[in-house]
Amino acid sequence: MHPPAGDIHNQGVMSSPSNQPLPAGSGPFTLRDLLEDVPLVADDTDADGDVKITCVEYLDRNLYVGTSAAEILHFVQIPPDPTDRRGRAQFILAFRLRPKFSESPGAPPGPRPGVQQILLLPTAGKACVLCNGTATFYSLPELGPVFGTTQVRSCNWVGGVDLNLNSPDAEENNRNDRKPSHATIMLSLSRRIRIARIGEEASVIKNIDFAGSTISVRRGNIACVADSRAYALLDVEHRLKIPLVTISSLDDSQSPGEVGHAQDIAASNDGGLLRSSSSAQSRPQSMIDPVHSRAPSHARSTSLGAFIAGGIMRSDESDPVSREPTPPSKTTSPRRSIEVNPPAPQGPSSTSSTLTPPPRALTPRPAPPFLKPHIVSPTPEEFLLVTGTSATDPAIGMFINLDGEPKGPTLGFERYPHEIVVDGGNADFPSPSMSTMSLGGAEDAGYVLASTERDSPDGPRYGLEIQRFDSEGGPLKHWLEPPSNGEPQAQPNSPLGIRSLMGHDESVLQELVDRLCQRKFDPFPTEDSDRGHFSPRSIDSRTATSLERLSNERELFERDLEVEDEDLPQGWEATRNREGEEFVKRLAKVKSRLVVWSGNRIWWAIRNPLLLQVEAKLGLTPGEDAAPTDERVERSGILEVLNSFKESEARTELEFLTYSYLRQRAGLLLLTNFLNAHGEDAFSAPEIEALTETLVDSSLDPRVVLSLIPGLRNEIIGSRKGIWIPGGVKEAATRYLRDEKLTGSPIPICALQPQVLQFARRFLLGWRRKKGFGSVADEHDVFRTVDASLLLVLLELDQHSPKGVTTRKSGTTRAELYDVVDKGVDCFDRAVDLLESYHRLFVLSRLYQSRKMAGEVLDTWRRIIEGERDDGGELRDGELRVREYLSKVGNQNLVRKYGVWLANRNPRLGAEVFAEDKGRAPRFEPAHAVAILREEAPAAVKYYLEHLVFARGHGEYVDDLIAHYLDVAAADLEASRERRDMLGALYEAYRALQPPKPTFGAFLADNSAEDDEVARARLRLLQLLGGEEHDYDAAKVRRRIDALLGGELLVPERIILDGREARHEDALRLLVHKLGDYDTAVRYCLRGGSSIYDPGPRSPGGSFGNRRALSVEEQKGLFRALLGEFLAIDDLSDRVEQTAGLLERFGGWFDVLHVVEVIPDEWSVRVVAGFLEGAMKRLARERGEVRIVRGLSAGENLRVEGEFVEKVGGMAPIIEGEGETEGTARQGGEGGEGEATGA
Repeated sequence: MHPPAGDIHNQGVMSSPSNQPLPAGSGPFTLRDLLEDVPLVADDTDADGDVKITCVEYLDRNLYVGTSAAEILHFVQIPPDPTDRRGRAQFILAFRLRPKFSESPGAPPGPRPGVQQILLLPTAGKACVLCNGTATFYSLPELGPVFGTTQVRSCNWVGGVDLNLNSPDAEENNRNDRKPSHATIMLSLSRRIRIARIGEEASVIKNIDFAGSTISVRRGNIACVADSRAYALLDVEHRLKIPLVTISSLDDSQSPGEVGHAQDIAASNDGGLLRSSSSAQSRPQSMIDPVHSRAPSHARSTSLGAFIAGGIMRSDESDPVSREPTPPSKTTSPRRSIEVNPPAPQGPSSTSSTLTPPPRALTPRPAPPFLKPHIVSPTPEEFLLVTGTSATDPAIGMFINLDGEPKGPTLGFERYPHEIVVDGGNADFPSPSMSTMSLGGAEDAGYVLASTERDSPDGPRYGLEIQRFDSEGGPLKHWLEPPSNGEPQAQPNSPLGIRSLMGHDESVLQELVDRLCQRKFDPFPTEDSDRGHFSPRSIDSRTATSLERLSNERELFERDLEVEDEDLPQGWEATRNREGEEFVKRLAKVKSRLVVWSGNRIWWAIRNPLLLQVEAKLGLTPGEDAAPTDERVERSGILEVLNSFKESEARTELEFLTYSYLRQRAGLLLLTNFLNAHGEDAFSAPEIEALTETLVDSSLDPRVVLSLIPGLRNEIIGSRKGIWIPGGVKEAATRYLRDEKLTGSPIPICALQPQVLQFARRFLLGWRRKKGFGSVADEHDVFRTVDASLLLVLLELDQHSPKGVTTRKSGTTRAELYDVVDKGVDCFDRAVDLLESYHRLFVLSRLYQSRKMAGEVLDTWRRIIEGERDDGGELRDGELRVREYLSKVGNQNLVRKYGVWLANRNPRLGAEVFAEDKGRAPRFEPAHAVAILREEAPAAVKYYLEHLVFARGHGEYVDDLIAHYLDVAAADLEASRERRDMLGALYEAYRALQPPKPTFGAFLADNSAEDDEVARARLRLLQLLGGEEHDYDAAKVRRRIDALLGGELLVPERIILDGREARHEDALRLLVHKLGDYDTAVRYCLRGGSSIYDPGPRSPGGSFGNRRALSVEEQKGLFRALLGEFLAIDDLSDRVEQTAGLLERFGGWFDVLHVVEVIPDEWSVRVVAGFLEGAMKRLARERGEVRIVRGLSAGENLRVEGEFVEKVGGMAPIIEGEGETEGTARQGGEGGEGEATGA
C-alpha cells in the first residue's frame, strides 16, 4: 500500500523531519473532548482516589469506560444543547456496572488491574468484559448479564474477532440484516487459546495449545498472537503455528531455525471441544440460555460463575483452570502438551496494564527486558509487529504478511510504545456514505498512532507519535500531546491510553465552520469610522478635489444601493449566516473511531483537516494578529506550503473551499507583512510576484485587499448586501484594520511606497482580467472598485512618466493607463473625477472615446487647446486632431458646433470641416455652409469658397470669391497708405529690373510673404481672374477695381480684364508702359489675352480653358499692336532692344513693308538686320517651295493624262442619232464587241 509520490494528500505537507519541532496542531490528527471530567469514583463510595481509566469502548451512542476500580461506567449520548454553537454531543452517566470476577485464594496482595478489556460483539448483540482475569458476558447496549453465571477465569485476554468479518462492508451488511447473528472470539487461558462462538448461546469451537498468550489479532483463519517473549502466526482452522520474531531483540531463547516454519499444535485431548453445534445446544438451558438467566436490572449484584457452559468445562477436566481460579498477576508454569515440534517456553500471563517479568532461566544469565507485545493489522493482508531492545530505546515496526514473511519497509519509533493503533481513514468506515468527509487532508492515508513519551527538562512528556504506514521513503513523524488548556498540572503523568473503537462517532468541526462560513466584512470598522476620513485641507491642492469625494466614501459605500437591495427582507443577514453555517456544517462533519484518554479525560482522535494543519504550521491560530509587525513572517515557508497544493484539483466541495481559504488566509498574511516590511525585510521582486499571484488565484474579494492599503481603501464600493468572505479571513482583516498604526491618521496614496503601488497595479490588473467570469460574486461592485483603484494607482505612477509621450509600448505605465481607459471602466463617474483631479484631460478624452461620447471628447480637446491644464501633455496638433475626429462623427449638429469653433481658431481647418464630403455626418450643402460661416466664422469663408471653386469647380461661387478677394485687397489698400506705397514701389522695382527678368506674376509671388493674407488673397485673385475655367462678371469686377484709386494700384487685374474684354491695345499698353513686363506682353499676343499668371498646362485641344485658340491673322494683329507699343517706349535703349528682339524672334508674324514703314529712319539698319535677314530667308524658302510644287504638279499632270488616254482607248464607241436612238443603241449593243474587235 504505497501511494504514488506527488499527491498532496499522501505527502503530509504539514510535517517536518523528526528532528525539527512541529507547531502544535500541524499534524494529521487532533484531539477533541469526548468527556472532560469522568466520575471515576462514585460520590457514595470510599474507593481509593487513584482510579484510572483502563479501557474505553463506544457503539451506537453508548460509551463504556472501564476503570482500575473494576467498574464500567455506561454513558448514553444525548442530542447537543441547541444553544451550543459547536454542537458538541452530551453524555450522561446511565449506571455503574461492577463486573463479577473470581479471586484466587493464593493471589498475592496488591492492586488488581480492574477492568482490562471491553469486547463488543454487535453482530451477536453481546459484550465480553475481562475484569481482574475473569471474562463475563453481557447484552448490548444496556450490559445486562447473559449466559447465567458463566465466567471464564484465569483469562489473559479476550478478542481475536475476525477483522475481515468486522470490515466496513461486513458492518454494513450486518446493519442491513436485522436478524441477530453470532461472533467468534478467542480467549487466552493459561495453557491454551479457546475459540468460542457467541450468539444466542455460547459454545466452544476448539482449543489450541498455545500457552501464555497475551494478545491476538485475527484475519480469517490466520491469527497473529504473542506471549510474553515472541510473536507467532496461528492457523486456527488447521491448528498450525509459525514462530516469528521475539519481542525483544536481546532475547535469544527462540531458535533461529524455528522462525518461519510451520508447527503442528493440535491439542492432546480434543474430547468435546470439536463437537457439533447440536451437542452444544443440548446443554442444560439454565447454564446457557441467556433469556432465563438474565438479571432483571442493572442495580442488583450479578455474580457469574464457572465457565461458558458446564458441559464444555466438564469435557476438559484435565485443565486446572476450570477448577481453580488463578490470579492473572501470578506466574503459572505452562504444561507441555504433545506436539510435533514443542514450542518455545512461554512467559506468564499478563493484563493490559500489568505484566510480570518472565521466570528466570535455568542458566544464570541476565533475563531480557520485558516488553509488551503490540500487534495491529493495517490491511487485510498484513500484520504490524513491534520489537525493540528496551522501553527507553527506539523500536521497530515490522510488517508481516499472512504467510509469516516480512513485507515492505519497517517503521521506526523513538521509544518502545506503550500502546499502538492504526487508522485507515475512509477505509475504516462501512460505506462511502458513512466515510469521513474529505477534510482537505490525506483522509485515505493510513496512520500508526503510538502512545509513548519524550524526555524534556521538566520530565517525561507523554503523547502520541504518529506516522504513515503506507508511505515510502521514510515516514515523517508527528508528535501530539493532549490539550492542557494552559494549565501545567493538566499535563498527563502517565502514558496515554488509546484504542480503536467498535463504533464510530460523527461530529462537526466548528473550527472549520467558523473559518469557512461566509461572514459580512466591513471595510470601515466602527472604531475608526470618524478618524478614517480624509480632509482635503490636509492634502496638497493637486488632489484636494478628489479627496473631498473620498472623505464621504463611507457614506457612499452605505448608500450605494442596487435595485434588488432595496427589497431586502428584514433579518436577511441573520438568515444568510444561518444558511451558510448549515451548508458548511454539512461539509465539516468528521467521523472517528479512535479514542485517547489520560487521567479523567477522554478525547476523540480525529483526522486534522488540512486547513487547520496549515494554519497551525503558519502560526495562524485564533486570537493572533494577522501579521505581527515586529516579526518577520517565514515567507519561503508560506510559499512552499501554497505551492504544495497549487496544482491539486479539489475532489470535493470542502476541498475546494479549503484550498481557496488557505490561499486567501496565507495571501492575507503575506500582504500584511508586505505592507509593514521595510529595509532588509522588504519583499523581493519574486516574492511580490508570488504574493500577487496568490491573492489573485485565491479569488479573495479584492475589496478586502484594498481595505488594508491606505489610500485605496476609500475606493471600495459596496451595496447593502455587503462584502462576504470566509469568517477566518474576515477576522484577520478586521484585526489588522483596527491596528492603531493604520487607523491613527489617514494616509493619501501619494505617501505609499513605490513597491506598494507596483503591487497594487499588478494585483488589480490581474483581477481586471477576470471580467466576465461567472464565478465572481458581486461582479458589479467588485469591478467598479477594481477599476477605480487601478486607475488611481496608474495615475499616481504615471506622474513620473515623460510629458507628451503617447507610446503604446507594452509594459509601460502609460500604456497600461491607456489600455484601461480604452477598454472601458465600470466606475465611469469615479474615473472622470479622478482624471479631472489629476489634470489628465487627454486620458479623460480617451475614456470618453471608449463610451462613444463624441461631444465630451471634443469638449475635452477644446479645453486642452484653449490652454486648460493637462499634465500629461499628450495632445499634439490638437486642432488637426479635432479636424480629423470630426470626420468620424455622425452628429451633424456636433460637427457644426465644433467646426465653427475650429473655423474661428484655424479658418483653413474649419473650412475643411464644412467641405468634408467623406465624413460620417450628412454633408453640408454649400449654400448652407457659406451662410453658417459668414455668420459665425467669417474668417473661414474664403477658404470654403476656394474649396468650392478650385477643388469642386462650383462656378456659381466665383463672383463671391472674387468679391471677397477684392474686399480684402481694397480694405488693405484703402486703410494703409504704407501698403499703397509698397505696392507702387513694387511696380517701380520691377520696371527697374534689367532683362532678362521674370514675369511680373513670378516677381509678385516671390515678393509676397507666406503669412501675408492680403498678398495671398491677391495672388489667388489674379489666378482666379486669369483662369479660363469659370465665367464671372468682368464688368462688375472692373467697376470695383476702378473705384479703388482709379485702378492704378491693381494693374495686373486691369490687364486681365482688358484681355477678357478684347481690349488688347489697352492691355498691351499697361504691360509695356505700366509694368514693363515685356515677356508677358509677347505671351499675351500668342495666347490672345490669357492671364499674365500662368493658369496651368494646356488642354489637349490646344486652347486655354474655355477660350478658343487665336488664328494667325489675329496673332499678327496683336503683334502689330505690340510693335507699336515697343516703338513708344520712353527709354531709347529699351525701345531699340525690345523692338529688335521682337522682330527677330517673331518676324514671321510681321509684314516687311509695314515694319519698314514704322521703323524710324534714323535707326540703323543693324537694328532690323536680323528681321530683314529672316524675311529674305523666308522669301527664298517660299520661292524654292513654289518651284518644287510646280515641278511636282507637272509630273502629276502627265500621269493623269496617261491614265485618261489608256482608259478611253479601251472603251467602245457609242453612236446616238435622232429617232433611231433605241434601235441603234440595241444594234450597237449586239454588235459592238465584234466591231471593236475588227477595228
